[in-house]
Parts: sequence; structure tokens; C-alpha cells
Amino acid sequence: MSEKEIIYVGDPMCSWCWGFSPVLERIRNDYSALAPMRIVVGGLHAFDSEPMSEDYKATIRSHWEQVATATGQPFNYAFFDRQDFVLDTEPACRATVAVRNLRPAAVWPFYESIHKGYYVEDTDTTALETFMSYAEREDIDVDEFRAAFESDAVRQETLEDFSWCQQAGVTGFPTVVLREDAHLAALTVGYRAFDELKSTLDAWTSGEFSLAQRTASTHVNFGS
Repeated sequence: MSEKEIIYVGDPMCSWCWGFSPVLERIRNDYSALAPMRIVVGGLHAFDSEPMSEDYKATIRSHWEQVATATGQPFNYAFFDRQDFVLDTEPACRATVAVRNLRPAAVWPFYESIHKGYYVEDTDTTALETFMSYAEREDIDVDEFRAAFESDAVRQETLEDFSWCQQAGVTGFPTVVLREDAHLAALTVGYRAFDELKSTLDAWTSGEFSLAQRTASTHVNFGS
């Protein structure tokens, strides 16, 4: 019997990933018993070091507005009143990796907390203190979390996630990849509604088709 896994590739500070959040929840709820789900962080704006200019803010705001229109997800535009904010998503990604290691079951609600903090609650989701409060919410010892977050091992593992995305050919977030043994195929690259994905997920998880057969033309194969 083949081993199946659903790999979600996203960034906790990616607006289309926030838009995809309800779809992701449906996938997790409906299919994780048949194909466990794993998260890989993408590093959308990792290591940005310059404060956001007004032009940059306008570009990001237009993305948020597009996502809000397409998905119905809420956004708090007070974010754009911030001064000298550096949009570096590496800390949020690294915090997610730390929780993935410390308490795997908590990684999904933790990731969602970063989403909500950034897009709805106007919280600084680049700050260690923010991540510590989210970790504590998931009953993770804050000192243990901080040690993991600041460790070289978690820094390296985060970079390995970024590298995996590049090597797998992931070109946008969110991406959902189906894995069957050594075979990988994209379920979606970018936002799609749950109803557009359901029939493929139903057929794949039920064994109606196998990725090894590579017969479904709607799948983009990343390779094995």
C-alpha cells in the first residue's frame, strides 16, 4: 500500500495564504486521516532589511485588496499606518518551524495565529514576543520555544524549507503538493476554492488514481 501525504507550502505573512486559510482547514479536516498533512514554510519576503516605502505599502495593499475580493477574508488596513516597518517573513517562518518541532499538532493553530495577528489584529508578527505569546497559547513553554527559535538548528531547518521549495519548483504560495511514495504532484499552485480541489482529493485519497501512473493532465509533476 502506498504512503500518501499532503504537503502545504506557504508563508504565514503571505496574503494569498491567508485567503486560502479556510480552504486549508477544509482539506485538513476532511483528508488528514487519509493523507497526513505537513507544512513547509516558503520565505516569501525572507530577510528583507529595508523599511517599507510608501510605494511598497501601496503594492502590498493592492494585493490585500485583491485577496479580500477573491476570498472574502478580512483585512485590517491599519497596518499601512506603521512607520519604518521591515517586512521580513523569516522570523514568522522560523517560529513556525520551531513549533513544528516542539509540538507538531500545535503548528496549524500557531500558524493561523500569525495569520490573524498580521492581517486582522495589526500585531507585529516579526517580533519574538509575539511568537512567544502564541506559543504559550498552545501550551508550549515559552523558554523552550525561545531556545528553539534562536537555535542554529531551527535557523538551518528553516533555510532547508526555503531550499526545498526552490528545488521542488514551487513558484507561488500557497501551493499544495500531493506525495505518494517518491512521487510528487501539485494539487494547486496559488489560490483555488475548495470545491475546485475536492474531486481530485476524493479520487486520489480513495485510490481511484495513483500519482505513479501520471495520467492526470491537470497535475503539475515536480518530479520524484
